[in-house]
Amino acid sequence: MLVGPGGVGKGTVATRLIERDPMLWLSRSWTTRPQRPGEADNAYVFVDRDTFLANVEAGGFFEWAEFLGNLYGTPVPQPPEGRDVLLEIEVDGARQVVARRSDACVILLTPPSVEVQRQRLRGRGDREEHVELRISEGLSEVDAARSFATVVVINDDLDTAVDDVASILNRYRSASPDAAD
Repeated sequence: MLVGPGGVGKGTVATRLIERDPMLWLSRSWTTRPQRPGEADNAYVFVDRDTFLANVEAGGFFEWAEFLGNLYGTPVPQPPEGRDVLLEIEVDGARQVVARRSDACVILLTPPSVEVQRQRLRGRGDREEHVELRISEGLSEVDAARSFATVVVINDDLDTAVDDVASILNRYRSASPDAAD
């Protein structure tokens, strides 16, 4: 799973991985936050709070959390046969996944600097007060995630970060007891 603070490039790295690795299946997260201008319709399943909470009550999420007033969650994964699930999630959600699946490969994606993260958040259309909240929370999130991450990748150069994550996933697959099946 790809985990890290907002503005680190999880979505971009995940998209590139899915494009190049036919064995990966990206789980589409749900959120109650509004869709950003220019954001792809399939970036999330955008729902209202009541719909989200009804899915929580029905046991429909593998993990879910509230972050900066919005709800985010990963539906119970149902990948096509023979495909590996790729989760692109926030740190609180990743902690929940690790509690349920201690064998999960957790790749912590970090920005090269706070200023680069700030520029990325602004570039995707986040409001200035939200940018500063994300930066503040992001520092805490990275510290927390280091305690359970399998590996850390700095997203300084997109192509290099994607290559690094792909290499990590391939090594993890090779070492997995299921790899011989």
